Amino acid sequence: MSDLKRIGFIGLGIMGKPMAKNLIKAGFDLQVHSRSNGPVKELVALGAKETNTPAECAENMDAVITMLPDGPDSENVILGDKGVLSGSKKGAIIIDMSSIAPAISQKIASSCESIEVEFLDAPVSGGEPGAIEGTLAIMVGGKQAVFDFSQDVFEALGSSYVLCGNYGAGNTTKLANQIIVATNIAAVGEAFVLAKKAGLDPEKVFNAIKGGLAGSNVLNAKGPMMISGKFNPGFRIKLHNKDIRNSMLTGSNLGVSLPITSLVQQIIVSLVNEGKGELDHSAIANFVEKINDQSIS
Repeated sequence: MSDLKRIGFIGLGIMGKPMAKNLIKAGFDLQVHSRSNGPVKELVALGAKETNTPAECAENMDAVITMLPDGPDSENVILGDKGVLSGSKKGAIIIDMSSIAPAISQKIASSCESIEVEFLDAPVSGGEPGAIEGTLAIMVGGKQAVFDFSQDVFEALGSSYVLCGNYGAGNTTKLANQIIVATNIAAVGEAFVLAKKAGLDPEKVFNAIKGGLAGSNVLNAKGPMMISGKFNPGFRIKLHNKDIRNSMLTGSNLGVSLPITSLVQQIIVSLVNEGKGELDHSAIANFVEKINDQSIS
């Protein structure tokens, strides 16, 4: 293990809690902070130390990891009153693993640099299963030297980790990832509705196509959920809505047209407005089922 041994971890939700557990298993000394007390107590029982504020969670730590819902949350927790930055020592590393707009990552990085604190934006893909198993794909933006120094942390959390560029590059890569995932889920939903409407068994269709060119991690992970009609959240629709919104905003800022993403955004917004934002994003298929009056399950 490198000299990165003492880690503060903030945000113990669906993703953050198992990630924090994996850091403890890997031998890191952890102190934690979260809005929900239950997960904090669970981590304390495994050896972590409880802290009362983000600033306290950062005190004397070699690095602080944040895993939060959206950009304003990262900005507030890191830069706000009693935030991580106010408690961080010089040379410490703040690793924001939240999926947020790249421009916010760049703003946070600038504030960190101004007081000699290092920063990486390092969003992840793999959902709750990947967080539990420690097989997340980690997309990183920042300095090469800081990335290299942090690799023991990434090894404890993921099966792959790639430095994609400077500050914000991790989150730009995550937006590209989320575009591919959302459009793929929508396509799988359409394909299964078509098959069911034609009188076929979607499970047999799934088994027939998963080994061919249409096969993908999305098909393997989300197809069975559509077929069963069970959408317990591994990654919620409302969070994918946030990611697609950030994709469209970033595209607009860069002058990039994203017509297919725009269509999927309308589907996702419709589902959120129907009260389905808490469902797993495989329930994007519900939109196709509804407009065709045809259930997949």
